[in-house]
Amino acid sequence: MTSKTLERIIDDQVRKWEMERAQERAKKNALPVITICREPGSRGTLVAKGIAERLGLDLFDREIIDQMVLSAQMSTRLIETLDERALSVMQDWISTLIFEKHLWPDQYLRHLMKIIGAIGKHGRAVIVGRGANFILPPNDKLRIRIVAPFETRVFNVARDFGVTVSEARRWVLRTESNRRSFIHTYFHTNIADPLNYDLVLNTGKLGIEEAVNAVVDTAC
Repeated sequence: MTSKTLERIIDDQVRKWEMERAQERAKKNALPVITICREPGSRGTLVAKGIAERLGLDLFDREIIDQMVLSAQMSTRLIETLDERALSVMQDWISTLIFEKHLWPDQYLRHLMKIIGAIGKHGRAVIVGRGANFILPPNDKLRIRIVAPFETRVFNVARDFGVTVSEARRWVLRTESNRRSFIHTYFHTNIADPLNYDLVLNTGKLGIEEAVNAVVDTAC
């Protein structure tokens, strides 16, 4: 996805929030934000898309969130879509999280926490990756982990991206290591610990549709 395309997607989303002030939208928020943490090659992104479509939720993947974090202007616009009370609650929670987790956030993490926090305050969203399940308050999220056997994930990557099995295996191992390191560095926890999630789904056993159904049934 190009930078221009991402900017257009984000701009459309922010305009939508600007028209739906947080206090008005809160009346419709029967669902928590759903966070999706996935093993590389487990097809978790497809599960996330399916959930968003079934429940009519906004979908935020890694590319969109990173673009929001890296664009100071977009970050400011996003924060400004919150009313004063929602902003205050979000800032209080971030301060508590930093204190309780003994975090020493750099500029990236501070921006990331604000972006994820703002999305969480607007609600009705599916957030893929970026440690969202470690950032949002406990009552504001449904935490999903998508897994699959290693060889299944390698096969999925080789098939989906048209690469060799050896290339797919290297990509899965490298990406898995990067994600584990990201969570450990920023949130001081183990990304694979099942206690960090409300529901763990194995797409090596379940199809995409079955995984989506399980999350929808849990959320509703």
